[in-house]
Amino acid sequence: MRDTFKTIARFQYSAEAQIIKGRLEADGITVFLSDNLTIDTDPLVSNAIGGVKLKVLSYQAEEAKAILNSINKFSLDNEGHAIHCPNCKSEKVELYSTIKDAKALFAFIFAFIVNIVTTALPIYTKHKYRCEDCKTEFDIK
Repeated sequence: MRDTFKTIARFQYSAEAQIIKGRLEADGITVFLSDNLTIDTDPLVSNAIGGVKLKVLSYQAEEAKAILNSINKFSLDNEGHAIHCPNCKSEKVELYSTIKDAKALFAFIFAFIVNIVTTALPIYTKHKYRCEDCKTEFDIK
């Protein structure tokens, strides 16, 4: 029973899972990723198959969860300090991509059409920060 794996986290993309895998392995945790190659081949199936599963040995699951909980999931500036919301001063700020103007919409549609023929990715997106507490969207100068 000590050699069975337990899923402790799921990620939409394998790049995210690979970063966490490296962090856990640096602390001596045995890590296995499943469905990462499928999602690398076709990222659109990620939600359908439940994302990339990060699995650890069952007896290391609690230690791995503690390490995961110690990782800051919110955005940091270039000096490693938490980014604060200009409205409510919360540190629960995340970076996200948005399609809110005509240029971004056109680029998205073009990339979608091209993606049917090739494996092109969107060529234009605008990045903003969003506060998880008050939902304020803002840029950082």
